[in-house]
Amino acid sequence: MSLARPLDGRTVLLTGAGGDIGRAMAAAFAGAGARVAAADLDPARAEAAAGIARAAGGEAIAVTLDVTRSESCAAAVAAAVAAFGGVSVLVNNAAAFTVRGSVVDLPEAEWHRQMAVNLTGPFLMGKHAIPAIRAGGGGVVVNIASQLGHVGQEGLAAYAAAKAAIHNLTRVMAIDHARDGIRVVSLSPGAIEGARVRSRFPDDAAMHAYNDQRHVLGRMGRPEEIASAAVFLASDAASFVTGADLLVDGGYTAW
Repeated sequence: MSLARPLDGRTVLLTGAGGDIGRAMAAAFAGAGARVAAADLDPARAEAAAGIARAAGGEAIAVTLDVTRSESCAAAVAAAVAAFGGVSVLVNNAAAFTVRGSVVDLPEAEWHRQMAVNLTGPFLMGKHAIPAIRAGGGGVVVNIASQLGHVGQEGLAAYAAAKAAIHNLTRVMAIDHARDGIRVVSLSPGAIEGARVRSRFPDDAAMHAYNDQRHVLGRMGRPEEIASAAVFLASDAASFVTGADLLVDGGYTAW
């Protein structure tokens, strides 16, 4: 492993690759030397992310994936193994766009949708990817959680509950699979500039007026900052890190 390319020879299976953070991670993993299986529910977004990884100097394939369906998760793992000979790192980044509402107001179908994508998705991907990672001698699972798994926010009952559950799922997975040579960690971003957050506001000025002051650093995060943290967690530089959550939240939870 070189400092410049800490993931040389490794294969990363990245879910939710078509989003802002997903595309940044595709580029960062490829730049770090990894082969990237860029998976997304939208085939065009998956291919775009794979193209970004190739442009960053890596090998990449696009995979169409619905993380709520076990057979789709199994097929995504099989595609990565067929293309690259195995899976070294699983990054559970897929997330549902968030509909706000208290437990009284939120439709039951929306609760189930958010849980299916944000919590059951990492469970199903782990179920199918961990045997492949184990067969290759070990590796890493990175579960993308949220600072809102640590603190509450009005109207985010389903999202915050799912992300808090990801933290404890990560701990249990780490305990269960340490014997397999697999580290399991979670990464919790703060509010990140991009389509997910922007969709909640009429314009960028309103987005920043609401979010900037919630972070100690006085600004929102950038997708590339989350990608850099994900590369660190997936690399041997984090070889003694497992069962833990890394907050990359600009001090959101420090208030």
